[in-house]
Amino acid sequence: MPIDVHAHHVPLDILEPLSARAADFGVSVVEASPGCQCLRFDHGLQVRPFFSKLVEPVADRLASMDRTGIDRQVLSIWTDIFAYALPHAQGARWHRLLNDSLARMCAREPARFSWLASGALPDAAGAARELERAVREDGAVGGVVAANVEGTNLGDLDLDPYWACAQALDVPVFIHPTAPSPNPRTGRHALNQIVQYTYDTTLCVGSLIGSGVLDRFPKLELILSHGGGAMPWLIGRFDCMHGRMDRRQQQDVAAMAPSSYLTRLSYDTILHEPAALRYLIERVGADRVVLGSDDSFPPADHDPMATLRATGIGAREIEMISDGNPRRLFRF
Repeated sequence: MPIDVHAHHVPLDILEPLSARAADFGVSVVEASPGCQCLRFDHGLQVRPFFSKLVEPVADRLASMDRTGIDRQVLSIWTDIFAYALPHAQGARWHRLLNDSLARMCAREPARFSWLASGALPDAAGAARELERAVREDGAVGGVVAANVEGTNLGDLDLDPYWACAQALDVPVFIHPTAPSPNPRTGRHALNQIVQYTYDTTLCVGSLIGSGVLDRFPKLELILSHGGGAMPWLIGRFDCMHGRMDRRQQQDVAAMAPSSYLTRLSYDTILHEPAALRYLIERVGADRVVLGSDDSFPPADHDPMATLRATGIGAREIEMISDGNPRRLFRF
């Protein structure tokens, strides 16, 4: 019963409250072109229009899951619209709206969908309260955070109340990159999606290790997007500099070499290359890899089970990655 832990959906019922109470959320619906809607935030960000598959009818999503043999998707909202720059009160209302909408959608198809709760992360205590509410009251199976807060790595922020809450609730946190505004070097050739997103994840997890987050919260479960970015490939370089840098000057307080934390983390399968995925599985262990598709976006894996089988791993490992590990992490 394959479970896809990395899939996205934005229920369109979030638009109705925005049309009547945009000021409450700091978010407006605008037309990027005739008949093409997108979101504009009061702090100046205007995101790309919604991809059609991101807002597709539920029946269409179920049909595509059936075609690729996916039994369940763990859904998260599009991280580009997390809008961490919103003032705390507006941010809290915005994420409550997103979470309530996703919870309603999943409640209509409880056998096929689960969901991850987002929060206004700059207010770590407020985001923790929203995570607890969503898990205890609305059935969220974990949290989802963007890999940076307005350009700052998560490990460089005081987010301990949030990490402590996730650990106490015994739910995983899915870390997903975000780059709604490409920088000058990634604006062309799809480099934002190819490089910037994976770079974002790598910087994030490096900062979480170096700042001691994984040491302070030894039971915290984190799931990394896109095979962990470049982390599994650069781990030798991380270890090298851990041993040679001026750790005090660099504010590196990790208790162990970075490679020691690799098996504390989980990684999705979205690498688009069976040989690369096989390396990941061999490096971190099949018990730390989970199936993912990135459903809704251009770089999605349209048949993640076929990709997994193409690695040449055994049936036991395939079952572990596609079913056993997600069930363990999300307590299904």
